[in-house]
Order: sequence, then structure tokens, then C-alpha cells
Amino acid sequence: MTNQVGQPTTPEVADEASTEASETATGSITTLLPDSVTGTGVVPGIAYAPVVWKQGRPETLPHEPDVAQEDRAQEAAHLETAVETVAARLEDRASQVTGVASNVLSATAALARDRGWKRAALKLVKGGTPAPQAVVAAIAQFITTFEKLGGLMAERTTDLRDIRDRVIAELLGLPEPGVPTPAQPSVLFADDLAPADTAGLDPSVITALVTQLGGPTSHTAIIARQLAIPCIVAASKIGKIADGTRVLVDGGAGTIQLGIDEQEGARLVAEDAARREAIRSWRGPATTKDGRDVELLANVQDGAGARKAAESQARGVGLFRTELCFLNSEDEPSIEEQTGIYSEVFAAFAGHKVVVRTLDAGSDKPLKFANMEHEENPALGVRGVRIGLRDIELLTNQLDAVAAAAAARDEDAETPAWVMAPMVATIPEAKRFAQLARERGIKPGIMVEVPSVALLAPAFLEHVDFLSIGTNDLSQYTMAADRMSPHLATLTDPWQPAVLTLIAMTARAGADADKPVGVCGEAAADPLLACVLIGLGVTSLSMAASAVSGVGAQLAAVTFAQCQEAAEAVLSASDSASARERARTILG
Repeated sequence: MTNQVGQPTTPEVADEASTEASETATGSITTLLPDSVTGTGVVPGIAYAPVVWKQGRPETLPHEPDVAQEDRAQEAAHLETAVETVAARLEDRASQVTGVASNVLSATAALARDRGWKRAALKLVKGGTPAPQAVVAAIAQFITTFEKLGGLMAERTTDLRDIRDRVIAELLGLPEPGVPTPAQPSVLFADDLAPADTAGLDPSVITALVTQLGGPTSHTAIIARQLAIPCIVAASKIGKIADGTRVLVDGGAGTIQLGIDEQEGARLVAEDAARREAIRSWRGPATTKDGRDVELLANVQDGAGARKAAESQARGVGLFRTELCFLNSEDEPSIEEQTGIYSEVFAAFAGHKVVVRTLDAGSDKPLKFANMEHEENPALGVRGVRIGLRDIELLTNQLDAVAAAAAARDEDAETPAWVMAPMVATIPEAKRFAQLARERGIKPGIMVEVPSVALLAPAFLEHVDFLSIGTNDLSQYTMAADRMSPHLATLTDPWQPAVLTLIAMTARAGADADKPVGVCGEAAADPLLACVLIGLGVTSLSMAASAVSGVGAQLAAVTFAQCQEAAEAVLSASDSASARERARTILG
């Protein structure tokens, strides 16, 4: 299916495309195209290139006849083979990349093999439904369920649709849907992008990403940051822009402009390239223009990611996402197995700070050996430390492994292992976690994701040694908005003054208690927001290793007084857009 200007679309946006077609029926498309479209900018940078749309899903015949009784076993086998082919292809891609990209591809491969949707599809086939229609119907059931659950589970619907389209293409003998390979550098447009689409992108060919859906913490945004590709999400009005149209994408401002002169576009890209080169050549140390020291750390997910991060200017690890090591594990890993995995990260940053987050299982990161079987709203359910305190052996085993891995690293290391619990909401939870960590000689801290912790930060700091703010979830819970919803992207923007006010309260409590308060959410990777966070009193910033030099270069261009002035200005702003603009005016 294509819309009125020729780019592929999906049934989910077909109605919108029809509406747009009727709007243009009385005039030429060219004259009705907007001069610019605005979305949510998530990765800064400038790109000027023609648009290339993601290839749409394969079409299936709406009224294919039932499969004859004698052919149903063969049709079921055909379906199983197609599913396994798609899953194996995803696993192969996962093996060719590292870090977050590898983990999300592996998780998507596991979802492709999920017994639940496959069982539903096979049941339909055995009842006579052709395999392609059975896949559509079975996955539609699960998409509806996930959407009803809301919260972070909604992010999985993009993965399910991607699996559906790949399996159908395999069944029909069609080319695999997804990202095309353009002959020239291009800007990729899409309704949405699944991990399988973004993980293998070549930044020399795809110079920017723009999606109609998605949010600032979606897989698309996270992987785009890792690849340092300018990225805009939730740009709902790009549907009228056809393949081949030259656009200027500003990932920082969140704008897509049409009608830009080629010479002007080239000039702006060159200026951005010079800025990026200055960022690439930045070697630290991380200080403001007037010499105030700033601790920049890396977010990692395994030993390979840690070794790559160690090549950057990051001073240590501010967030080791341990749950990403075990997404495909059927059973709880042994203490010895966990120790081996954690040791790789400690070895990569021998002698430096390493902050380990205990399993943040649940919601969008289900672990088969840890999760509740069913919850009505998993984002507000038993996740994070709530699982650990419910299954205390799961938590103590992990703490034992962290302690063993820390003990095995460089004996001259002056910094003990730091460990923090996610989704803490009450003081007794923090107190119990701190007790368990200290019994093992580990420095205890907690994540600030639930507003109750920010509101009572002084009381929490009586029991733990540090706080680390997870801006992704803090934004979601503060603004009562699903962080995966493209319709609510402006609400879950970490520039929201209410979110920044909670960060300021937390940082102030840390200063009063003389204990560090860091930020490890995606907000830390925004160079402009990083300056504001430092001005608010945050003591460390942890981010994807690829973002460290950009943040460091920005900090080096401003004084601490400017950071404080910008921080004061954003707290009195009325919304995220005005907060961002106030900071931009002060910081440049």
C-alpha cells in the first residue's frame, strides 16, 4: 500500500493517508506541502539529503480460500520454517553488532520464536486459515493485549509488527521489508522503526532518521544516539513528503525543512560537520570553561560495550544495565556465571568507578526467570527492586556476584564497587537494600525514578551513599504519560519544568548531605540539558559512550555561572519548549 505521494505505508496509517489525499484533491501536492514539520528532536545534528521511505509491509490477499484439510500440516510446517528463518536472520544480525543493538536484536529474535503468538497462529492454520492471514490475526491479538497493558509494554508492539511483516514476506517469497539501501546519502523516513531496522544502519548512507511515531526513549532514539545519527521522532506530519524530496533535518531543534536551497543546505551541513569534528577531537578533561570539574561516565550493558566505552573519555561506568545480559536466559544465571560477566566490565575500567544496577526486570524488559506471569499494568507493577525484595535470593545472588567480580579486579583499585537498586519507592526498601549491599562490602545507592524518592530525598540519603536519577522513568511517572507513546512525547520530555524541579530538589538534598547525585537517564546525553543539570547541582552524568565527547565539548564552551543561570531560568518556564529555548539563549 502506498499513500498519495508514493511512499509505503501501513494499515495503521492508511486512514490518515486517505484524509491527506482528500485534502490535496483540489490543488497540487507541491503547493500544499508544509515549509517545515516539527517533531521531537532526540539526537542533535544537521543533515541535508533526499528522503527515502522505509519499505512497507507486504500485502496479503484479503479473502484467500481456506486451506484444504490434507494440506494443513504442510501449511503449518511452512509457517514454522518461515518463523525460524526470520528468527535466525535476526540472530545473525545480532552477532554482527555489539552493545544495545545486539541486545535488542537478540530480544526481537526471541520474540519471533515466542510460543504464545506462534501457538495462536498454528491453531488458526490447523483450522484452515492460510498461514499469512493466521500470522496477521495471531499477532493482532497480542498487539491489542500489549496496548491495553500500556506502559513500557507498548514498545513491544513495534517489534511485533516488524516480526509479522518479516514472517509474511518469508511466507510469500517476497523481499524482506524494512530499510532500503539507497544509492546516495539519504534521510530515512518511516512510520516507526523496529530494532531490526535501526541496528544495522550505515551512518554514511543514512544521514538522519525521522519517524512519525516513537518517543525520546524508544529503541530508535537509543540506537540513533549510539550511531550518532541525527534523529527526530513523533513528527506526525511527514506523511505528505515524498521519496526523493530534499529536506534539511535539524535533530537538535526537531525540525524538518523543505525548499532549502542546495547551497544553503551544504553550508549548514558543513558547519555541523565542523562542530562534530570539534566534538570528535575533544579529549577532556571534562570541565566547564572556567575550570569546574564534571564527572562524565558511560552507560554499558556488557563487557564488549564496556571495552568500547573505555576507549572514550568516560571516567568510569555510571550505569551497568545487568538485565540486558540475561534477556534470553530461561533460568536464573548462577553466581559464577554472573561473576564472569560482571568481571569483564570491572576489568575494562580497572581502578575506576563502576556503578552496577541490579536487575531492572519487568515491564519492557521481561526476564523469564524473574517476572510475574501477568500484570494489568506492568509499568506500575512488580519490577526492579520489587522483584528482588519479593525473591530475596535472586537479589542476594546478584549482590554476591557483584562483590566477587569487584574483588577479582585490580587490587590497587581505590574505588569500591557501587551498586544501585531500580524502582525504589519507599524508605524501608532503600534501607533493606543498603543493608544487603553493605554486608558484602559494596557502596549502596538507589535510582531516583519514582517521584516519592525526589520528594523525600533527604530521608532516603540517611540510608544510602548516593542517588542516580533515571530521567526516562522519572519523566513518565511525574507527568503520568506513557514514555513510549508518540502522542505524549512532549509530556515525557525531560525538559519538562516539573521533572527538572524534582531533579533540582534531589541534587540539593545530595549537596546538603555531601553525597553524590548523578543522572544516568537519556537526558544526560543531551549536551544542552547536560549543562542545565550541572547547574542544578548534579555531580555526574552517565550516557552512551558515543555521547561523552559531545557533552564534554559543550561543557567546555560555557561557564559554571552560565549553567546555573540556565538552570534557574528553566525552572520558571511553563513547558518543555520554553525551557529548552531559555537554556539555548543563555548557553548558546
